[in-house]
Amino acid sequence: MKHLPLLISLAIAMPAVAQTRTEEVLPEMKVIVTGLKQGYRPAADTAQMLSSTPGYSVAAGGGVSGLPVVNGFADDRIKIRIDGMELTSACANHMNAPLSYIDPQQVQRIRLIAGVTPVSAGGDSIAGTIEVQSNAPVFAQPGAPLLTQGSFAVSGRSVNNSVATSVHASAASDTLSVGYSGAYTRGHSYEDGHGNTVLASMFESINQAIVLAAKGDGQQLTLRAGVQHIPYQGFPNQYMDMTDNHGQFANLAYQGTFAWGVFDARAYWQQTDHEMGFFTPERTGTMPMLTHGRNTGYALMASLPTGTGELRLGQEWHGFRLDDVWPAVPGSMMMGPRTYLNINDGKRDRTVLFGELETRHDARWTSVLGVRGESVRMESGDVQSYGTNMMNMPDVMAAKAFNARSRSQRDTNIDASAQATFTPDATGSYAFALARKVRSPNLYERYSWGRGSMAMTMTNWFGDGNGYVGDIDLKPETAYTAAFTADWHGGGEDGWFLRVNPYYSKVDNYIDVDVLAPFHPYMKMGANGNLLRFANHDAKLYGANLAWQLPLASSTRWGRFMATGNAAYTRGKRSDGGDLYRMMPFNALFAVEHRLGAWSSRIETKIVARKDKVDARRFEPETGGYALVNLRSSVALSKMASLSAGVSNLFNRAYADPLGGVYLSGLKANGGALQALPAEGRSIDLGLQLKF
Repeated sequence: MKHLPLLISLAIAMPAVAQTRTEEVLPEMKVIVTGLKQGYRPAADTAQMLSSTPGYSVAAGGGVSGLPVVNGFADDRIKIRIDGMELTSACANHMNAPLSYIDPQQVQRIRLIAGVTPVSAGGDSIAGTIEVQSNAPVFAQPGAPLLTQGSFAVSGRSVNNSVATSVHASAASDTLSVGYSGAYTRGHSYEDGHGNTVLASMFESINQAIVLAAKGDGQQLTLRAGVQHIPYQGFPNQYMDMTDNHGQFANLAYQGTFAWGVFDARAYWQQTDHEMGFFTPERTGTMPMLTHGRNTGYALMASLPTGTGELRLGQEWHGFRLDDVWPAVPGSMMMGPRTYLNINDGKRDRTVLFGELETRHDARWTSVLGVRGESVRMESGDVQSYGTNMMNMPDVMAAKAFNARSRSQRDTNIDASAQATFTPDATGSYAFALARKVRSPNLYERYSWGRGSMAMTMTNWFGDGNGYVGDIDLKPETAYTAAFTADWHGGGEDGWFLRVNPYYSKVDNYIDVDVLAPFHPYMKMGANGNLLRFANHDAKLYGANLAWQLPLASSTRWGRFMATGNAAYTRGKRSDGGDLYRMMPFNALFAVEHRLGAWSSRIETKIVARKDKVDARRFEPETGGYALVNLRSSVALSKMASLSAGVSNLFNRAYADPLGGVYLSGLKANGGALQALPAEGRSIDLGLQLKF
């Protein structure tokens, strides 16, 4: 409460509107969030925008770099596309995760397809697809004068004194359009439920983009370009922090409608210059780590009507280049005198062909059948350790063995999916889905090579305090997934629905770990960790998602009351014994929404069970169960302005994030013992949005 005057003086928060049926969940468990119609708290991280979706959660990272988790599958196992671009983390800690490259204030539409995904929605993934679209170009009506639009928003939260601002502006005729969007977000380290500062959780991010578009005669050409700068971002569950991150992108898209069908084409380029190091008092010393990553690609797809449906044919190519170097530290016997080459000239190229047939067999049955083939080529150059003295001998020997062998790898991956939807009447639908999905290892899983404990702990996007080394001979993961969705509904968008979605995935060659040796993080005897090697093991994941909506009451005087909610259960196990890492325990969300004229309000309770099914190989911490209460309210002051307010974690509950990993930045402050990462305490969220 001590920060309330500051927040009020800044007039902060993005409007938070309760989760409604506009988050359309289609039979194949597809979730669409449009504009600001989502039930998430004001956040700097786009990964949080789907947080009210059953089966979806976010593994904690930095303030703008959480890692999405879908039905127990996380990070690279999910295909993420931003305006059609496929982006790759250019960091051994995945600090620049794909969703960190777009601010939530720049998102117009975000779509999650969980479980069985059509082959046209992407490959090289086994969990699902997240598609993000930024603000689409706008055009004036034919013959109308120049159309100009703009908006401004300012938002913030008391738990970390964060402030987020954004501006959008566009001008357009009926054939040409130009638009600009900019977003700035800054936050201090947040406080937990005990009022303690969670060290190294501050961040700052600036995103800017322009969009130019031209259309006519059933065709449209759109060019997007932008830059991002993250001057700093703390990671309390990592050994390092982000000390700088610069990104640029260009994305050219074409769509044409012809007598024979629709043709879509896209070409894109994106690059990142990334630096890790130390910038907070709780982490001392010098150890610069630099990465340069580059994504390039194109995608072509033709959609042909068949009379009973549509045939989609596509060809894609995606290339990723990565250099990860650690400059020598002057005067250091361990980190010098040479530059450590972690990933040298890393290459990962994917060439894709797919075909997909959507058919409406009759008024009740539809189906989607697809096959996708991918050739994945990977390579990495020679590496070297910091030095050749005894302190570096494990890395010296590892580099010699790495350089002596062939590192070129090629995977031929085949995806296939089949979905059938039965709609017997206007009140129900039933979807049945089967899929074979394949993902090849990323560059770090195959080519990280260091065997010293310091080098191994620098490769870790799991937030668990352990160290990792790759395996060139890793096989691709192959997931066989079966899913069923029953959807009963009535009364239209504001009516009732009940949706049930059980699923089961058997994964051959799941990329997990083998234990090589124990060690003590930061050489603290009270902290235990393991040095791990990526390894293939068979696994299975299964669970069920549930969502519902029920009108409670409605009157002209008192407005409309609605009960909404969801629940999710996920379990992941290795076939040779043991639980998989970062499985979210049973959780449920219960909410009551109220709308009256310009007012929209929501009270929700989030319940999470105790997490006692943990990965012993990674020393994953158990976490206690908890319940949180959140309040939200917004009002449209006019057609041009809206104001909102809310409280997250109303009763200031102190709890640990089940997917947060360990609190590494607080190790010294906690007497040398590792604990689960504390989550945020109470936050007052206020805000204002203006349109002009």
